[in-house]
Amino acid sequence: MATKIGIRQLVEFVLRSGDLMENKNSQNTAQNGSRIHRRLQKTRSKNTDYESEVYLKTEVTMNDTEYVISGRADGITTTDKSILIEEIKTSDQPFDELSDNTLELYWGQVKVYGYIILKEHPELKHVDLRLTYFQVSTETITSDDKTFERDQLNDFFQNLIEEYEYWLVLRAKLRKTRNQSIQQLSFPFDKFRTGQHELAAAVYKTVYYQKRLFVEAPTGTGKTISTLFPAIKSMGEERIQRLFYLTAKQSTRRVAEETIDLMSKKGLQLKSITLTAKDKIRFKEQDVPPEKDPYMIGYYDRLKPALADLLTNEDAITREIVEKYARKHTVDPFEFSLDASLFCDVIICDYNYLFDPLVYLQRFFVEKDTDNFFLIDEAHNLVSRSRSMYSAEISDFKITSLLKMAKKIETKTSKDFQKQLKKVRRVFNQIKKQLQTDDLEEKITSDAPDELLKILGKFDDFMGEWMQDQKPSDFLDSAKDYFFDCLTFVKIGALYNDTYKTRIVIDNKHLIVKQLCLDPSHFIDQSLDLGLGAVLFSATLSPMDYYQSVLGGSANSLAYQLPSPFPINHQAILITQYIQTTYRQREFNQEKIVKSLKTLIDSKKGNYLFFFPSYGYLEQVKTSFEKSYPHVNTITQTSEMDSVTRQEFLDRFDNDSEETLVGFCVLGGIFSEGIDLRGDKLIGVAIVSVGLPGLSAENNLIRDYYDNKNGHGFEYAYQMPGMNNVLQAAGRLIRSSHDKGIVLLVDQRFGSMRYTRLFPQHWQNYRRISSLQQLTGTVYNFWKEQDEN
Repeated sequence: MATKIGIRQLVEFVLRSGDLMENKNSQNTAQNGSRIHRRLQKTRSKNTDYESEVYLKTEVTMNDTEYVISGRADGITTTDKSILIEEIKTSDQPFDELSDNTLELYWGQVKVYGYIILKEHPELKHVDLRLTYFQVSTETITSDDKTFERDQLNDFFQNLIEEYEYWLVLRAKLRKTRNQSIQQLSFPFDKFRTGQHELAAAVYKTVYYQKRLFVEAPTGTGKTISTLFPAIKSMGEERIQRLFYLTAKQSTRRVAEETIDLMSKKGLQLKSITLTAKDKIRFKEQDVPPEKDPYMIGYYDRLKPALADLLTNEDAITREIVEKYARKHTVDPFEFSLDASLFCDVIICDYNYLFDPLVYLQRFFVEKDTDNFFLIDEAHNLVSRSRSMYSAEISDFKITSLLKMAKKIETKTSKDFQKQLKKVRRVFNQIKKQLQTDDLEEKITSDAPDELLKILGKFDDFMGEWMQDQKPSDFLDSAKDYFFDCLTFVKIGALYNDTYKTRIVIDNKHLIVKQLCLDPSHFIDQSLDLGLGAVLFSATLSPMDYYQSVLGGSANSLAYQLPSPFPINHQAILITQYIQTTYRQREFNQEKIVKSLKTLIDSKKGNYLFFFPSYGYLEQVKTSFEKSYPHVNTITQTSEMDSVTRQEFLDRFDNDSEETLVGFCVLGGIFSEGIDLRGDKLIGVAIVSVGLPGLSAENNLIRDYYDNKNGHGFEYAYQMPGMNNVLQAAGRLIRSSHDKGIVLLVDQRFGSMRYTRLFPQHWQNYRRISSLQQLTGTVYNFWKEQDEN
């Protein structure tokens, strides 16, 4: 089967030259560009000889391999004597300010279309080509027509192919080496753990049948190797060509890197790259305007030598490797990593590179590509993350200070800025006035904030041009910040549908408008559909039907749940039936909570973690606990912990002290998932309350939405997110086959059917404890049995 190469990809890679210029200010979103294309194509369609979105392809042989060069021409007008091909481009810049290289790229694309058309029509000697340019900010349309002879386009296309062939030869060699190594690759351990072989087989079949698989695999299953290994084996059979390993945390990205390194030591040879966020990988000397950044000036002139050097000498392209070669060749490290990823087999990156509508990788995810396959790690995190990605808010809070700053600058451009921003303020004030007239401080509506979106869109258009003429200053930085807030709000507004609500709030005389995506499952489904298939996995995906529903997979996905690989009797799950932690009952139950926590740590010296639903409740119980038991060593999570203080906290659990240590932590926080305290580093976890998110207007909107959709509003808005936090926190305890310990669930609600039905398989030996006396005996007997065994 011939390999596909997109015409735009071919042209841009070969012909792009000059500087790398950031385009943060662009209004030209993919949705906006498509809308403009359709609008112009509709006007052309009145001509019966006109056809839009014409698929064109030609086959070429390079490096003894067949390739299909293909793309869609925006419009073709065919008559008996001539053919006119039109290419439509949209951008913010005026046509006469476009760089020579940009025009070369635009014309290059339509010239390839012209080459293909003449190849299909040997009776023609030439073809007419038209470049139509739409300036988004002013809606100015510029057209330029050129006629090309057959020989001209033949030479142009042949030169393109000859230069691109070097990179195809390089990629073909890399893939041949990759496939040979994969075919010889065996599982990198002597034997599979319990459930690993079954999981690996399920992942392989998911690739084979081009499906979507949801997997709950308890801690210790070895999820990373059990998903990467079969997916890479599928790659060796050329069922897929590129694997995206998407994560929510830096720690899981490192695990993926380590897993690939492990397989490479067993003979695997492939190119992997880890993408690092732009703000974290920029060099200090890049803190200058783009036109003065030495890593961006002439970037494309140095890119190809840099890529050749990197790809020839490195397999595992980590952040450190990217920075090393970026410095060596003086290329922007972030953009360099994106360009290098085009030649990589495994791309390790954050969720937002696939799912976020504002920052997704346009190199890969503009249209469906069945060469791509997705592995989504810690998929439970995608629920809240995706809601945030598809939601946005804007406020009038910054407007007053911006106007004050602008008034001090007595220039025409400053006055123009003030005029436009006052128009925005006027709409905010109209909305605020309406709320005050209705005697409301808050309003919820299903309608998009159209008037606000309209004025913010015009403000964005103005700012796109205005900022280009400004000199660096604190005022410009502040204006840019607000512009980006407005830009995000407008872009999210383009997605507004019946899964959204608009929440309008007056807060301390300021107006806040939020576009809230209550159900992002449709958007997630669309993103996942851009590849051949996907595996979404986590230690906590219970109940499975909930996660399939909210993560866009209920209608077309498979589900698989693995048992724990560890002895079930190494862990006790104890529920205190005699304690209530609802808000009204907390004060009356505090003494019982403190005594129960002390009972947990009394039977065996060691390290323990106590989890609470909020910092306020944590402090309340901690104060009482330390007052009652001042001799117990405690350590507390705080809301401002950085990476250093976080590590200092964890290091306390590494000490071989013979004294008991208790860590007070928050559910859903940095210590409730992603940490690994094996063996004697942690022997007990207490979870106080069922972890329900705090009551809020926005959570209630989610509740009401799902009540209408499926009758499970409370579960989807409160119970499931809370239970996920509980399961994640409890999962800190048993990390290996040698670990032993107790999970104490401090709330009688855990013993109700509403919660026990959500318990994973390896929690089915839970025990309800009816008194403090029974808890004392049960904890004592558990450790006695462990010591005897």
